[in-house]
Formats: sequence, C-alpha cells, structure tokens
Amino acid sequence: MPPKMSETKNIIAPTRLRQAFTRLSAWQEQTRREADQLDRRLTELRRYLALSDKVAAALETLNQQLFRELLDLIENKLTIALQEVLEQPIELKADVDWKRNAASVEFWVERNGNREDILKGQGGSVANILSVGLRMFALTTLDETVHRRFLVLDEQDCWLHPDLVPRLVKIVHDAGNALGFQVLMVSHHDPDLFQQYADRVYRLISKGEQGVYAEPVEDRAVEEDS
Repeated sequence: MPPKMSETKNIIAPTRLRQAFTRLSAWQEQTRREADQLDRRLTELRRYLALSDKVAAALETLNQQLFRELLDLIENKLTIALQEVLEQPIELKADVDWKRNAASVEFWVERNGNREDILKGQGGSVANILSVGLRMFALTTLDETVHRRFLVLDEQDCWLHPDLVPRLVKIVHDAGNALGFQVLMVSHHDPDLFQQYADRVYRLISKGEQGVYAEPVEDRAVEEDS
C-alpha cells in the first residue's frame, strides 16, 4: 500500500535538512580554511614589515657610512692636490647633514686648525682646484655607455700664479690618465707652461672672418735639438 502524502513529506523534510546541513558544513570548512590561510598570510606580512623596517634602517646606515667613506676619499685626494699645487698647509674638510635620506655637504678648508671659506681668500685658486677635482669625481659616477669621460676646463688656472700652473696641469694629467678621462684645458697663460705635462698644446689664433685657427705648439727642447 503506497505511503500517504503526509508521510512522504515527513520523509523528504529530513533528507533536505541533511543535504542543507552537509552543504553548510562544507561551506563552514572551506571558510575556516580560507580564514586560516588569511591569518597565516597576515602573520607573514607582519613579520615582513617588521623585517623591512630593520632592513631599511640598516641600508640607510650603510648608505651613510659609504657616503662618509667617499667624502673621506675626496678630502684626502683633493687635499693632496691643494698642497701639491699651492704648497700650503691646508686641508679640505667636508661636513655632511642628512635630512629625509638626502645628504647636504658643505666643503671648507682647514689651515693650522682654523676654518676657512673656500670661496674667500687665495684669490679663487682654492675654489678652482677643488672644482676640477669635484667635477672629475662626479663624472666617474656616470654610466660610461651613455656619457663619455670628456672634461673641458675653461680657465681653471686663472687665479694661479704662472709658476703654479704646471703643477695644476700635472695633477689634471695624472688624474685624467688614472680615471680614463680626456681633458681639454683652455687657458690664457703662456703655452710653454703646459709643455712639460700636457699631451698636446695648441695656440688659438684669430683669422678674422676666416675664424679661429688652432696652431700646434712644438716643444722648444725638440726644436733646439733639431
């Protein structure tokens, strides 16, 4: 004898409830796994952020140390240049101040324990010598595949006594060879002052409307021997 309608409903209802419960249980388990994954990910991110701050601080400290070492190198090399050219007991010094991870540098000269402004005194000779050295250091930081190591010095010896000009030429010549630079020096001094250390010396001669002619200056010693 077939079941009555009321009995059929009583049978279907528990079945649907079990199916719904099974679906809810599966959804709950999936949600729990996703929550666990998110929690683990959040923990990893927190650890990373904590480590990132330490790494950033360490890198910043290292950056400042390396920058200070570079400044020490610049101080040493340019002090040698100043003393060799000017024959005076002066030393280049640099003060560095860090703000927002950017360095601000102030250069000055120390003479017998006293601080001097490089832009004052010496008739500009100190500033000219330092300008040559700093530009060479700056150019060494450029990408050689994009920037050629070619430096033009326009009257960098203008404040130097003629007797001191060959010393500056020697410093520039030696530094240029060491760093792989091609250097063109323009000067109003006597071309003979460049003969000892320059690879080539030219005298510029005005030809009026025809322009300017570059005349090679021969070594006098060679001319006398011939």
